[in-house]
Amino acid sequence: MMTRILIVDDTFFIRETIKRMIDGEDFTVVGEADNGQDAVNLYRELQPDIVTMDITMPLKNGLEATKEICDAFPEAKILMITAVGQQKNVITALENGAKDFMTKPFTQERLVETLKRLVEV
Repeated sequence: MMTRILIVDDTFFIRETIKRMIDGEDFTVVGEADNGQDAVNLYRELQPDIVTMDITMPLKNGLEATKEICDAFPEAKILMITAVGQQKNVITALENGAKDFMTKPFTQERLVETLKRLVEV
């Protein structure tokens, strides 16, 4: 069974990179969003197995979107993807319900390993 992924990042290149990295694994991308508000709406509509969530985005940042999703769907599995130097935000993200985090740049092996671990949580 394929794990359904929602990719949320305001940078097209990062969304494409994540898609390329998980291609051929047991994942399928069911949606993409380039801001936190769309992420919340798509989560409600698609109810994916895992969300990769950027922190810095327009309209609603990843911390706000994560809190809104996790408040409505406590079982949500959100992987925060942060830039270096955002450690304070990581703590907030975990408090808001994120299950794990990764720092950019990351390797394909690390991304796939982290996503597979989240599937089993």
